[in-house]
Amino acid sequence: MNRKYRLTRSSDIQRVRRLGTSFANPLLVLIVEKDHSDNCVRVAFLASKAMGIAVARNRAKRVLRASFVQYLEQILPGNNLLIIARAGLLSSSSIGVQKALYQVLSKARILKENDRII
Repeated sequence: MNRKYRLTRSSDIQRVRRLGTSFANPLLVLIVEKDHSDNCVRVAFLASKAMGIAVARNRAKRVLRASFVQYLEQILPGNNLLIIARAGLLSSSSIGVQKALYQVLSKARILKENDRII
């Protein structure tokens, strides 16, 4: 994923966590903060130590990034996103992760109008 789409600063991630709205699923949590000063989507992928060793956390973030790339162009600009992996993500299939991601993105209403399934 291109660097311009990443939330990298710890202060930015904390701000999104504090001010954003969360949408949960058994596999992941999405936190969305509207950012009207920037006209692009920025995202960070997180996995806590509760998921296990570093190998497991890094794998969870890789799976999330790979699933998210297909939705990047469909998301409305001006949003900062945190996608947090939950423990069930590692035992789920990639299609299950994609469906979970689509579900929380739809629930958050940040997909472009013509890309939503009714």
